[in-house]
Amino acid sequence: MASPDIYWKGASGKEYGYWIHEIGTKFNNLAGNYIYANEERPGFWNPIYIGQTLNLSDRLADHEKESCIALEGATHIHTHTSSTDESVRLAEEKDLVDKWNPACNE
Repeated sequence: MASPDIYWKGASGKEYGYWIHEIGTKFNNLAGNYIYANEERPGFWNPIYIGQTLNLSDRLADHEKESCIALEGATHIHTHTSSTDESVRLAEEKDLVDKWNPACNE
């Protein structure tokens, strides 16, 4: 398997590997974590919204934060498949949100 495109560091210091996709990419029905982001300058990404789901395909096809994500200028979705154990995905989401405080996370 190829190496991730980017590593996002959480508040804990742990790093999580993600692959970068353009918004509009179709995803498989897999559990995972995701980050809506825009590239402020080459290689420097700004997280707009960080989340997790049991089904990337359903969740990213029609997101309830779509208006905020668009308003904040997200151009890409960073994803990686993850555990089907929701507590594992939620812990990663919290770790990243605590570090980055994205505009569309409440």
